[in-house]
Amino acid sequence: MSPSRTSRSAVRSAVRGLPWRHARRRHAKVDPLIPHRSDTVDEGALPGDYRRILAIVREADGPVQVRAVGERLGLDTAVRGKLEPLRAKMTKLADRGWLHKRPDGRFTARS
Repeated sequence: MSPSRTSRSAVRSAVRGLPWRHARRRHAKVDPLIPHRSDTVDEGALPGDYRRILAIVREADGPVQVRAVGERLGLDTAVRGKLEPLRAKMTKLADRGWLHKRPDGRFTARS
């Protein structure tokens, strides 16, 4: 192994005593596009795809599954990989206070 490769890995693993892969996760980026829900922020501040998701959940009669929202958006719901990005967006909306995620994994609109 070359000396430069050894010294780089030593520096990486020495960062706060963590392996390099863990040190990088500590500084995750914050998504500034999805604001937290508050009295001063309306849903017009959300990007268009998030507003469409929010409208679909609000139009529903009750709690909705990610698959139902995906069908309304025209996604191929037979492929699980197509639903995971949607699930992440809906979870992000729930984390920021726009939606409520129930323990059974379905989503409802906050009133």
